Amino acid sequence: MGTYVVERRILVHAPVARVHERVHDFRQWVTWSPWEGVDPELDRVYSGPDSGVGARYAWSGNRKAGRGSMRITGASPERVEVLLEFLKPFRSTAEVTFALAPTEAGTEVTWRMQGEQTGLMGVVGRVVPMGRLIGPDLEKGLARLKAVAEETA
Repeated sequence: MGTYVVERRILVHAPVARVHERVHDFRQWVTWSPWEGVDPELDRVYSGPDSGVGARYAWSGNRKAGRGSMRITGASPERVEVLLEFLKPFRSTAEVTFALAPTEAGTEVTWRMQGEQTGLMGVVGRVVPMGRLIGPDLEKGLARLKAVAEETA
């Protein structure tokens, strides 16, 4: 067992506010999430406020999609914090942070995920680092977020 931190960055040629709109509203995630399309029959439930602190998104799907939920626990114009809880195919909790830093060229987006590796993931984590497991997904999501935010810029 142990902790992990996976972090990826990208420069988006769009204002911070435009990127923030896509991240702090779970309904917008369908346009950029790296996990979209894993299960075309995915069951989604949104609750709480439409966006910002307290907004919640739960999903249930096939073996690849699994089941879990996310809740926005903190938000400011340049930061969104999310509590991510997986229930299936394994139990896991992670703290997710999107840091949005304004630059002359647009917005530097940093997507950070940190958590504890327990149970099966603790064993897998000894062999395959979480950066190798989840890093490509974060990179794919950031590339999609960049495309969506720049398209509307």
